[in-house]
Amino acid sequence: RHPLATFFHLFFRVSAIVTYLFCDWFSNSFVACFVTILLLLSFDFWSVKNVTGRLLVGLRWWNQIDEDGKSHWVFEAKRVPTIAASTEAEARIFWLGLIICPVIWTMFFFSTLFSLKLKWLALVIAGISLQTANLYGYVHCKLGGQKPISRVTSRLFGTTDVPQRQSRRISEDGTEEHGKTGTR
Repeated sequence: RHPLATFFHLFFRVSAIVTYLFCDWFSNSFVACFVTILLLLSFDFWSVKNVTGRLLVGLRWWNQIDEDGKSHWVFEAKRVPTIAASTEAEARIFWLGLIICPVIWTMFFFSTLFSLKLKWLALVIAGISLQTANLYGYVHCKLGGQKPISRVTSRLFGTTDVPQRQSRRISEDGTEEHGKTGTR
């Protein structure tokens, strides 16, 4: 149903990785490679956060600051009981791309660290940060509809349940929003 969104979901991610791997073949300029990869990572972050997540899996997240200066994270999930076969395939592509790319950037981190190419370390950390932020946001959206994330993480790590203020509201378009409220 959304072939263009699916294409761009993978295009920017794969382009950033391929450019990182083969940039030295095309350019000797570190700055040009750095800026190109950072732009691809930024385009990927924006498109996944604002477009493909909403279209492919019906999830989105954002941060808003109220009048008192408090930061509110809002995690939104559409209530769609049935998923068509094409949408299920697109959702699978979305989640695979969302999970695999931070793993690849983490491998790049250790490769860069152990090969002592420290000038690339800032770029790899930016890649990990942007990819992981989207992954965290969408996992929180997905799990937020069922249970608070603190219960999930406490079960995974064996810690006690940390009380968090949760807000939940339903938008005009029938989506349910889950927000972890608090100051940063």
